[in-house]
Amino acid sequence: MSEPVLHEQAARISFLLGTWQGAGKGEYPTIDPFAYEEEIRFTHNGKPFLAYTQRTWHPEKKHPMHGEAGYFRPLENGGIEIVLAHPTGIVEIQEGTIEGTRITTRSKLVGKTTTAKEVTQLERVFAVNGDVMRYEVRMAAVGQPLQHHLSAELKRVG
Repeated sequence: MSEPVLHEQAARISFLLGTWQGAGKGEYPTIDPFAYEEEIRFTHNGKPFLAYTQRTWHPEKKHPMHGEAGYFRPLENGGIEIVLAHPTGIVEIQEGTIEGTRITTRSKLVGKTTTAKEVTQLERVFAVNGDVMRYEVRMAAVGQPLQHHLSAELKRVG
C-alpha cells in the first residue's frame, strides 16, 4: 500500500511529522525531580489530522515511565485541537494556536477515571526548529496551581 497524500489541512503542521527522540526533565512540588528519555511519533493517514504517540523510559534502568496517544487537528482559522489519552486514566482536550512552527495549547477539558490522580489543567508548547523539537508542559494537579512540569529536547530521527 502506498503512502497516502497529506491532507491540505494537516499540511499546516507537517513540520511535526516523523519520529523524534531525546531526553527531558520533570518536576512538581509533590514528587522528586526526574529525568527521562522519550520517543514521539507523528504520522498521517491522509485525513485532516496527525496521529500522535509518545512513550518515555528511565534513562538508566530503561523501564517504561509514561505514554500518551491522540490526535492533533489543525483548524482553518489558525487554531489547533488536540485530543490525548493517558494510560493513567486521564484524557485531555486542548485548544490553541499554530504560529509558524510553534504550537501553544491549553486544556478545555481534563477528564479522569475514578482511580486517576486529580489533574485540573494542562498547557503545552511545542516548538520545532529544523530537526529539533522542544516542548514544555505546565500542569495544575493534586491541589497545586498551574506550573512547570516537563520540558524536553528531541531530534528527528526518522
